[in-house]
Amino acid sequence: MILGKFWSAIRAQINKIANTFWEADPIAQMQYEHDMALEQLKEGRQGLEAYRGLVERFTRQAATTRAHIAKLEAETKAYLKSGQRETAAKFALELQKAKQELAGHEEQLKMHETAYENNLRKIKNASGKLADVRTKIQKYDSELKMSAAEAEIAKLAESFDMNVTTDFGQIEQVIQARIDKNRGKARVAADLSAEGIQQIEAEEQMQKAMAEDALTQFEVELGLRSPETTAVPQAQKDLGPAVAGKATNTETT
Repeated sequence: MILGKFWSAIRAQINKIANTFWEADPIAQMQYEHDMALEQLKEGRQGLEAYRGLVERFTRQAATTRAHIAKLEAETKAYLKSGQRETAAKFALELQKAKQELAGHEEQLKMHETAYENNLRKIKNASGKLADVRTKIQKYDSELKMSAAEAEIAKLAESFDMNVTTDFGQIEQVIQARIDKNRGKARVAADLSAEGIQQIEAEEQMQKAMAEDALTQFEVELGLRSPETTAVPQAQKDLGPAVAGKATNTETT
């Protein structure tokens, strides 16, 4: 009993291994079965060809016997007409044996012809089924490859999804973070570059006002202008009281 269980366990493992190889590449397995059946079909065809040779031999024997019977019938009639009954009787007896022999040949010929036709139909049917198997192998092979390609495409399309849970989604977040950081640096640089521009512009306007004031004073000194008619320079009006006052303090100093 223990030994039986042992062998059962071994057979189970062997069957498991066989199923693993069987399911590993079903198309290759189908092709192998097709090739084996095709080889058997070739052997059957060779046997059928040899069997047809036997049928042809019986056909030839029957044809030869028929010709011999026809000859015996003619000779028997000829001897009978010529009054040679004894000789005619001998030919008649031989004719009877030939007819019996022909009946045996025809029976065997019919039997072998029927067997040949049956085997021929079987081989034709098997050939047709093998053709169907070849078509199915090509069909299943194409469908398996197509379904595998569709599965890979589906997997690839899922990985291309820009979701935060996918690799591409995480990579996209890193890229966007770097873009935001770079834009932030550019904005800070732009903001820092604009700092102090107003002060610089105010100082430039003050310098222009001071220069215009100095020129006006010089014109007064030359007598080109009188102090009473000299108006406040337009630049001082533009600068406002604070800047103009700062310019006057500078002149006084």
